Amino acid sequence: MKITFYGAAQTVTGSKHLLETQGSRILLDCGLQQGEHTGGDPEHQTLPFDAKTIDCVILSHAHADHCGMLPILVKNGFKGKIYCTGATADIAKFILIDSAMVQSMDSKYAQNHPGIPSPGVMYTKEEAENIFQYFEIVPYFRLTGQWTQINDRIRFKFYDAGHILGSAITYLEIKENDTIRGLAYTGDIGQPGAPILHDPEPVQENSDVLISEATYGGTKHKPLSDAAGQLREVIDFAIKNRGKIIIPAFALGRTQELVYILHDLTDRKIVQDIPIFVDSPLALNISEVFAKHEEDFDAETDQDFFSKNELPLAFKNLQYIHTVEESKALNTRPGPFIIISSSGMMEGGRILHHLKNNIEDPKNTILITGYQAEGTLGRKIHHGESPIQILGSSLNIRARVITMNEFSAHGDQDFLKDYIKNIQGLKNLFLVHTELPQAEALKEILEQGHPDFKITIPKLLESFEV
Repeated sequence: MKITFYGAAQTVTGSKHLLETQGSRILLDCGLQQGEHTGGDPEHQTLPFDAKTIDCVILSHAHADHCGMLPILVKNGFKGKIYCTGATADIAKFILIDSAMVQSMDSKYAQNHPGIPSPGVMYTKEEAENIFQYFEIVPYFRLTGQWTQINDRIRFKFYDAGHILGSAITYLEIKENDTIRGLAYTGDIGQPGAPILHDPEPVQENSDVLISEATYGGTKHKPLSDAAGQLREVIDFAIKNRGKIIIPAFALGRTQELVYILHDLTDRKIVQDIPIFVDSPLALNISEVFAKHEEDFDAETDQDFFSKNELPLAFKNLQYIHTVEESKALNTRPGPFIIISSSGMMEGGRILHHLKNNIEDPKNTILITGYQAEGTLGRKIHHGESPIQILGSSLNIRARVITMNEFSAHGDQDFLKDYIKNIQGLKNLFLVHTELPQAEALKEILEQGHPDFKITIPKLLESFEV
């Protein structure tokens, strides 16, 4: 068995891991590299392997850094199946079409504004839509008790990853000669107790190889319950100062969780009523997908909302923004109010316009709720770099910048340590979707308790025989 890491190796984006075993070539995710304007760079428009030789793709979830290169894969001759859950397929369609449209709009904006580098266009809306025919829906194993057969030697099953709607942990059972091998791939794995979703499920089978994300391998999250007090302070500050709260959030997952939490805290009078605008047509489409997949929601969601005939992602304070004109109107609307807008790492989309119009006002707050990859605008704002460049303007950061990792959709060090140590028969562990300091911290703590584990932090393009 050979594994080659073509992305998310000592970085948190671009997940692409190629598994080769006795002539079979299986790609685990096919993600887009984020953190810089890569669309115009030929290196990022091509794949580092021959797409025609890939037998199938197993897609862990629908975030762009895991699915965003699928149109490129198909453009280059891939003809196999893309295995994923039903929710992942539904969401990926919106994600990929939106990605194509954003590429087109960003390119046109750059052309009309001298001095702004053009990010280029990697694929069109039609090319994104072309991949939908290759989706093969695979339910979670808990719902059917059935494996999915790839060929006569390889089968797999999906466990719930608890990261975003439809996210899956993949377990592969592989026959090599007369030996049965087990390989597990976490994709992105969530934190127990997160709203809406089931907690991550443990792998039950022996797995001598594990490819695990380690985004927060060196970090311990505060309990989500602790976030309520800080969120109340942020909202109170905005109300007192008639300011705005700008929350960059991925249209998929984080936006829905924030809406859920704000709905719950408002209902329980923990935070004051304040208008909330979700300025992302993509987030609206995805929220509608959530409504189609209530079977993937946890019991807490049913207790808090459905049992009361309420919808978790709709309430009186909330308004979804549809048009560009409505979005622009928020620039002149007086506070206090909250804007939730994508992208989560502040690399594109409407959030850039809201930052440009609000980041120099000390009455405002930039609330960061997710991981900011190296090289992103979000990382620069998180680190307090000032001035910064946004849409061709040099701006000083005068707004408050607050980071709350309690809302992270990734498990922290304690969770990852416990999850990994409970994998039966584990011999080879690869830590991916992480920056080197986070991976090294997790590796060190795992080696202390499990000296028998062979732990590797692969570099980009490295291959391993296991």
